[in-house]
Amino acid sequence: MGARLIFSYRSPGRYAFNVLAGALEDLEQPGVFELRLARTSRELAHETRSSVELGLTTVVAWSFYSPSFAECAEELHNLRDRVPNGWSALAGGVHATAEPLATLRAGFERVALGEGEHSVRALALALSDGRSLDAVRGLGRLVDGALVSSGRGEPVGELDTFPAFASRRRRFGAIEITRGCIYACKFCQTPFLAKARFRHRSPANVAHWAGEIARAGLRDVRFISPTSLSYGSRDETPNLTSVEELLCGVRSAIGRNGRLFFGTFPSEVRPEHVTHEALTLLKRHVDNDNLVIGGQSGSERVLRSSHRGHGVEVIERAVRIALEHGFRPNVDFLLGLPGEEPSDVEATLTLIGRLTELGAKAHAHTFMPLPGTPFRAAPAGGVAQSTRARLETLEGAGRLFGQWRRQEQIAARLGRERAS
Repeated sequence: MGARLIFSYRSPGRYAFNVLAGALEDLEQPGVFELRLARTSRELAHETRSSVELGLTTVVAWSFYSPSFAECAEELHNLRDRVPNGWSALAGGVHATAEPLATLRAGFERVALGEGEHSVRALALALSDGRSLDAVRGLGRLVDGALVSSGRGEPVGELDTFPAFASRRRRFGAIEITRGCIYACKFCQTPFLAKARFRHRSPANVAHWAGEIARAGLRDVRFISPTSLSYGSRDETPNLTSVEELLCGVRSAIGRNGRLFFGTFPSEVRPEHVTHEALTLLKRHVDNDNLVIGGQSGSERVLRSSHRGHGVEVIERAVRIALEHGFRPNVDFLLGLPGEEPSDVEATLTLIGRLTELGAKAHAHTFMPLPGTPFRAAPAGGVAQSTRARLETLEGAGRLFGQWRRQEQIAARLGRERAS
C-alpha cells in the first residue's frame, strides 16, 4: 500500500528536519516509502490530504523546542480540522523528550524521545514493511493515560555516521560540528538532551559537507555548536590545532569565493576561550567580522548559581580581546535568571553599559524555565519596568538588540503550562 512521512518543514524544526531528511535519503522508494517536506500550513494540509486519499499510511511530524510547543500544537489542531482522519501525528525534539506526557496530551499520537537519526530510520523501515510502530525504539505513546515507550532513541555515537543535511533535496543548513556540552549550564536544554559530553564531526567530514554547499552554488558556510572554540576538545581546554584543521579543510573545500563564518549565529564562543592565540587563528581563516560571546549575567552570584563556569572579569576581557583583533562582540545576556535580585540586575545593566561603551553590542534574552533543565521549576523570567526603560534606551542608541519582549511572554506561558 505504501507509506508517507510528512515533515512540517517550518521554523523552528527546519534544521532538525534537514538532518533527518539526510538520514532518510537512501531509504526512500516510490510506492513503498516517501518523504515530503511541507513548507507552509496550506502545503501541509494539501500533502496530508493527498496522502490519505491515496490510501498511504501517513505520519505527519513536527520537531520543536519548548518555546514553539504551543505554535506547533496549534498547527496540529488546525490540520486535524482540515484533514480529520487517516493520519497520525508525531512530535520530536527537545520538548517532546523533556515533556512527553504534555506533548501527547496536546494531541500528538506519538513522541520521539532523544536523538532522532536512528529512530527516524527505524520508523521509516517499519512504515515500509507495514509493521506497527509500537516496537520502534525511541517512540512513545499514551496507553490508559500513561506513557509507554521502549526508551530513548539510540544516540549517535559518531556524527560522521549521518549526513549534515539533505543535499540531494538541496536542503542545506549550518553544519553541526559538535553535539552535547560539558558545561551543563542550568538554563540550557542542550546538555540534558544530548548529554554533557562533546561529540565532534571530524574535520574531513565537515569539509566534505562544506564542499557540498559550494558545489550547490551557495557561498556561506556556518556551523552549529554549543561552544565553537571547544571543537575537537574533550574538556574545558580549547584544542586550537583541531579548530585550525577544521577551518583549513573548509576553506580548501569552498575556495576563496566561499564565505566561512565561525563563532557566529547559530553558534557562540565562551568568554574564557577568547584569547589572543584563538582570535589570531580565526582572523587568518574566517569571513565574519563579529563574534557571539556568551556572557549571560553581570552578577558573579548569578553566574555561579547558573553553573556558567566563568566570572564577570572574563566576559570583559573577552570583549577587549575581540575588539583588539577587529571583531565586534555581540554579548548574550539572560534577564530574569532564577534568584536574581535588584542588585544583580543592576550589575548586569552596568556591565552592559561598560561593554557597549567599549564597542560591543548586547544581545538581550529573557530567561525561560525550559523543561528538562535544572531550572525547569524556576519562576518565569520577567523584566521590571525600570529595567525595561533602560533596555529601550540602549536599543534606541543601537547598543542592544534581541527578542527579550517576546521571550518574556513565552516564559510566562511556559510557567502557566507547568502549573496546569
